[in-house]
Amino acid sequence: MRDSAAPASLPFIKMHGAGNDFVVIDSRGRGRTVTASLARAIGDRHRGVGFDQLAEIITSDTADFGLVFWNSDGSQAGACGNATRCVADHVMRGAGLDRVTLTTARGTLQAERLADGRVAVNMGAPQLDWQEIPLAAAVDPQHLPLQGDPIAVGMGNPHCVHFVPDVATVDLATLGPAIEQNPLFPQKTNVEFASLISPCRIKMRVWERGTGITLACGSGACATAVAAHLRGMIGPRVAIEVDGGTLEVDWRDDGVWLTGPVARVFDGVLAADYVAAHQ
Repeated sequence: MRDSAAPASLPFIKMHGAGNDFVVIDSRGRGRTVTASLARAIGDRHRGVGFDQLAEIITSDTADFGLVFWNSDGSQAGACGNATRCVADHVMRGAGLDRVTLTTARGTLQAERLADGRVAVNMGAPQLDWQEIPLAAAVDPQHLPLQGDPIAVGMGNPHCVHFVPDVATVDLATLGPAIEQNPLFPQKTNVEFASLISPCRIKMRVWERGTGITLACGSGACATAVAAHLRGMIGPRVAIEVDGGTLEVDWRDDGVWLTGPVARVFDGVLAADYVAAHQ
């Protein structure tokens, strides 16, 4: 018989949505298994697995399942659109469903699989009040007092969206962390730079809070679409070109819908000694 005090190994799944990559750990039936220390260790691309975010599946009393998101620095994220789509696809396939509900810090969300295999999630209504985003002062979120006249949008996490002529020329590695930690954002912020290609297409690059430059960001795509619509640049529906592919955003009456591809890359198991060393 196994010693109950012995360290346990931990299964995981590696997934990505448009290059935005995730480790998925299912904690249902075993209690919460992820700690800040373990998330940092797994997020190390040299000594762990590596991810943009870690998505921990938990039991929910009000939906099919719940999600908790971890950044690679061990902090938690309130929302992650592409990880939500990936986990929804995993759960739907396991249960033989085409639609699920899930709970996050954002609230209860809906996800569904489309006929072409892509997965869509309703990320809810955008947060446009300065206190909800949140900002540190009562400034106009649509015209922040920062260089470049950016817009602040909350999607369950804060975003600072800049519109520029050509995103390829932006020094994201320098500007991203400086803006992320600007005192105007008490919880720090995700940072997006976007260029209008046409009235229905935008090119976006992103610096994610607690992670850095990523190939895609689902909540960032939603925030960028909302910001562009508020500025009168696009209609409610737009394709967002990111470094890892293309996402679609549709701002409807019931919320902001994010649609895109999902991929399951591999399944693995974290060794028991590794888990025990980083709990």
